[in-house]
Amino acid sequence: MVKNAHPSIRIDLNEFKLHIDLKKGSELTLHFNSPSRMFYLSVIALVVNEMKQLGKVTSIPLGKHLDLLVLLNESVGGSAGSSDKKNLLTRIYKKWKDALPNLEEAPLYKVLGRKKEYDEWIGKTYLLTEAEKDSWANLFEYKGSEENVRLKFSIDKIGASLDDVVIAYEGALDGDAWEMFVSSLKEQVGSIPEMGAVQSLSEEPAAAAPPTRKQKTFGQSRQFWLVLVTVIVLIAGVAAMAIWKLHLGPASVKVASTEKMAFPLPDKPSIAVLPFVNISKDPKQDPITDGMTEEIINALSKVPEVFVIARNSTFVYKGKTTDVRQVAEDLGVQYILEGSVRMSGDTVRVTAQLIDAINGHHLWSERYDRSVKDVFALQDEITMRIITELRVKLTHVEESRILEKGTNNLQAYLKVVEGDGYYYQYNKKGNAVATRLYREALELDPNYTTAYIRLSLALTGSVYYGNSESPKETLSNAMKLAQKAVELDSSSAEAHAVVGWVFLWMRQHDKAIEFGKRAVSLDPNITWALHTLASSLAASWRGEEALPLLRQAIRLNPFVPNYYMILGNACRQTGRYEEGIAAEQKALKLAPNNVWANIYLVSLYMSAGREDEARTAAAEVQRIDPNFSLEKFIKFYPVKEGPERDRLIDAYRKAGLK
Repeated sequence: MVKNAHPSIRIDLNEFKLHIDLKKGSELTLHFNSPSRMFYLSVIALVVNEMKQLGKVTSIPLGKHLDLLVLLNESVGGSAGSSDKKNLLTRIYKKWKDALPNLEEAPLYKVLGRKKEYDEWIGKTYLLTEAEKDSWANLFEYKGSEENVRLKFSIDKIGASLDDVVIAYEGALDGDAWEMFVSSLKEQVGSIPEMGAVQSLSEEPAAAAPPTRKQKTFGQSRQFWLVLVTVIVLIAGVAAMAIWKLHLGPASVKVASTEKMAFPLPDKPSIAVLPFVNISKDPKQDPITDGMTEEIINALSKVPEVFVIARNSTFVYKGKTTDVRQVAEDLGVQYILEGSVRMSGDTVRVTAQLIDAINGHHLWSERYDRSVKDVFALQDEITMRIITELRVKLTHVEESRILEKGTNNLQAYLKVVEGDGYYYQYNKKGNAVATRLYREALELDPNYTTAYIRLSLALTGSVYYGNSESPKETLSNAMKLAQKAVELDSSSAEAHAVVGWVFLWMRQHDKAIEFGKRAVSLDPNITWALHTLASSLAASWRGEEALPLLRQAIRLNPFVPNYYMILGNACRQTGRYEEGIAAEQKALKLAPNNVWANIYLVSLYMSAGREDEARTAAAEVQRIDPNFSLEKFIKFYPVKEGPERDRLIDAYRKAGLK
C-alpha cells in the first residue's frame, strides 16, 4: 500500500465533504450536509482558490467577494447560511469564529469515520487525540471584525502546502473546478425565490443531498424549510437508531471493497485511467482529451510491474458521472486516475488526480498549464509521476521505452486519435471513417508507426465488414502496412500483432501464431497481442492453449465483446459448453445485436445438445442480419480446414442457418 509522505486535503464540492489526511496516518472527513453547511464549505473553497491564485497561505478579505458570497448563500445555502446582503459578513463572522473550529460539537459539519454517528441518543465518542483535535481546529483562523471579515485556511499549521490541497468538482480540479462550480450556481440562482431569516446557531441542520447542476430551486419560504427539516430529522432519527442497532459501530468513509470486486485484485499495483473530461465543451477538442488518456494508458502498459486496464474498458465510462469506488470494484483495481483538459488558443490546461480507491486516499493531484506543442512532454510527465507515486522503480532502458513517441507531428497524432474513436465503434461505417483518418495521418507523417498499425487493422476490418470489393488485394495492402510498422519499430508488440492478425485472415495460421507469440513476448500487457494469438490458436483448433490468453485479455480489458466471443469458441472446442455459453451471453450483454456472438451460441448449444436453444440463436442471426448466408460465412470464416470444420458446418445447418 502506498501511503502519503505528506498531508493531503481535498475539498469535494460534489458531495460537500472536506477530506484531511495527515502524514502520520491520521484521517478526518467533515461532511457539510445541509444547505447552511454547504454554504460554509463553499466559502472555504473560495478562500483556498484565492490563496492558490496568490500562491501563498494567507488571510483572504471576504468583503471583496461579497457578490460571490451572496450567490453562494442564495444557491447552495438556500438562503439558510446567513441573512440578507447587508448583514451577510456579520452573520458569517459571528457564526464561524466560534462554531467552525469546535470539533466536539461540530455544529457546522458532521464528523465521519472518527466518531459514533447518530449521537442524538447515544452520546459522542471520538477516537481523535487532544493533539489531533487541536490540529483540526487550528485549520480555521479568523481575523478582523464583523464588518471586515478575513478568513485563513491555515493548512501550513499541519505541515501542508497549497500543492497538497485540491478543490474537486465534476471531474475538474482547483481553478477549473471552482469556475465550473460557480457557473453551475449562476445557472440555478435565477429561479431561486427570496428566503426568510436564517436558522440560529443552536439549530442543528438536517442532512440534505448536495445540489446537482440541474437543480433549480431550494424552497419557497422559511416555513417550507422548517417543515422539510422537521420531516427529515424525524426520518433520519428513526433510520439512525435502526442502523446503529444493526451495526453497533462507527460510520466509515466509503471505500472500494475487495470482496465486491468483479475480478481478484492483482499482486502488483493496479490502475484504471478514466477518460479525461473535455471541459472546454468543444467537441473538436475531444481528440486532445482522448489522446491524453490513451497515451498515459499506453505508456503505463509498458511497465511490467504495473497492472493497467486497457483503453476499451475505461472508455466505457466516458461522458458518465463516475463513482471511483464503483469503478474500482467493476474493474478490480486499487488506483484510479481521473482528470480534465481545457484548450484555450494555443494553450492547454490539464488537471489530474490519483486516488487509492481501496484505502480512500487522495494520493496526488496537479494542474499543468502548457503550450499545445508541449502536449507529448506533458503526457510523459504525468505518466512518470504516476509511476513514482506507485513506487515503481525503472531502469534507464525501461524509462526510455516508456517515453518513446511515434510522431512529433501533433496533427498526425490527432488524426489517429480521432480515427480510433470511429474504429472502436466496431461497425462498417465507423471503420470506413477511421480508414480515411489513418490515411490522412500517414500523409502528414509517413514514418508514423502507429498510423501504419491502425490503417492495417482498418483495412483488414473492411474485409470482414464487407467494405472491400477485392478482399485478397485489401489484405495484401494491409500486410504491407503491417510489415512497414515492424520495419519502423521492431520492438512494437502491436506491430507484430497486426502482422499476425492479417496472416490469420489470409488463412496462414502457422505464421499468424508465430507473430502472435512474438507480440505477446514483447509485451504481455497488450490485450490486442493476447487476442491475436488466442484467435489464431482457436482458428487452428487449439482452444486449450487459447483459453489462458483470453482470460488474461478479459482481465486487462473486461468490456470488449470480441474477447468473450473467442473465449466461448475456445470453450466449445474444449468441451466447456456452459462456460462458453455464459461467455457469449456476456458478449451479447455488451453488444446486444452482435451477429458473431449469436453464431458462436448456435454451435455451443448444438454441442451441448440444446437444439431448441440453438435454433433460437440461429433465428437471432437471421433477425440481426437478414442477408446472412451460411455459404458466404463458411468461405469467409478463417479456420483451418479439416474434420472439426466439417462438423461445425453440419451443426450450423442442423440448427437452421442457411
